[in-house]
Amino acid sequence: MEKFVKINFLGAAGVVTGSKFLIETSEKNIIIDCGMFQGLKELRELNWKDLPLDVTSIDVVLLTHGHLDHVGYLPRLLKQGFKGKIKGTAPTLAIAEIILKDSAKIHEEEASKANKVNYTKHNPALPFYTIKDAENTIKQFEIEIENKWIQLSEHIAFRFQYNGHIIGATFIEVDINAKRFVFSGDIGRRNDYLLDDPKKPEWADFLFIESTYGNKLHPTENIDDILTEIILETIHKKGNLIIPSFAVERLQMLMFILWKLYQKNRIPNIPIFVDSPMGNNVLDVFKRFPKWHKLSTQDYAAMCDHVNIIQSYKETWETIDDKRSKIIIAGSGMVTGGRVLTYLQQLIDQPSTTVLLVGYQAEGTRGRQLKEGAHEIRFFGKYYQVKATIKNIESLSAHADQQDLLDWVSNIKNVPENIYLIHGEPTALDSFRMKLKDTYNWNAKIPKLTDVIKEQI
Repeated sequence: MEKFVKINFLGAAGVVTGSKFLIETSEKNIIIDCGMFQGLKELRELNWKDLPLDVTSIDVVLLTHGHLDHVGYLPRLLKQGFKGKIKGTAPTLAIAEIILKDSAKIHEEEASKANKVNYTKHNPALPFYTIKDAENTIKQFEIEIENKWIQLSEHIAFRFQYNGHIIGATFIEVDINAKRFVFSGDIGRRNDYLLDDPKKPEWADFLFIESTYGNKLHPTENIDDILTEIILETIHKKGNLIIPSFAVERLQMLMFILWKLYQKNRIPNIPIFVDSPMGNNVLDVFKRFPKWHKLSTQDYAAMCDHVNIIQSYKETWETIDDKRSKIIIAGSGMVTGGRVLTYLQQLIDQPSTTVLLVGYQAEGTRGRQLKEGAHEIRFFGKYYQVKATIKNIESLSAHADQQDLLDWVSNIKNVPENIYLIHGEPTALDSFRMKLKDTYNWNAKIPKLTDVIKEQI
């Protein structure tokens, strides 16, 4: 085997989204994650470009978890000639299937709407990928067990290790010629409501670690108190509380917290509507894989019974027309699309409405605009006045903060030969670089998009 490995940074380098890393060796070519770029237009436009490599030479894709910014480019990879297997844990592939089918449906609907209303310069507007493309991708999924070494070739093996964050999520260890490459994926938080603490790597010759919150500590705020206050205020204003939510984990976490608040008599029995077809499917994943989360069968059933799960678009409009004060949890979490836009279209110009943001809002998303105090937001080709109260809870994030990240690497017994900080915005990356130096005397590098590095093995 040759003495060098090439790593191509095809995404999540200098930015948070679009995770894609190609490992080139003389035996196998491996892609770690294959996600879509989200947020800024200049990033989203990269999604439409073919990868700058011979895709037919890629042997396998390994997925850390099922989020769109880690799996959403897979159908395009197939279009460019990829024929290999796409491997992940059983819950990860179940989540990826849901997300790919749902996003394909949204791509098709948005292209159709854009062509009908003519609010795009593209003629015709095309979906990024179709439901058929998503189905073809899913046929190449192959489940692997967590914490088991899988031999890919004579000198290459890998394993998935439990990582919190969302159900099924892992970090990936790849051993190449007795050198260990560790890809963190997205690292979860300790003491999570629904998930166990992430495992920690114990050896890393080459470490690729996410830095989403590399410059921040999550506030030590009392979530129960904050949510209770917001809900009681909403009832007092005779208004609606709209929570744009990520369908995976965040939605289930919110359901759990709200159910617990009602159980503790902190809030009255205010109607709660969950409007996320994808979120409903993810609930089923929780049911199918009980060993991957903390919820008991009884708590899961009681939590689901406590909310109204919307099944159709007709019910969406019935919920909007319902004059009662209510809580609406709807996708998507960064307000980039999904059912939440229909609610905001009707209710964001009302002072009695509160919009609660509950996770990371990437640069260039409507969620970030709302968080930063935008007086209007644009969707469906029009501008809508923001008269609603906008609130934000950062401590519900599913991402490790700076202290969690430092803790995650604390069991590594060696000094890594090279550390690459990925999946972060520039200020977060640089802050975490300095923190690693101060804490462990480790020198970390910050790669740029399309960088290619060679590592000796």
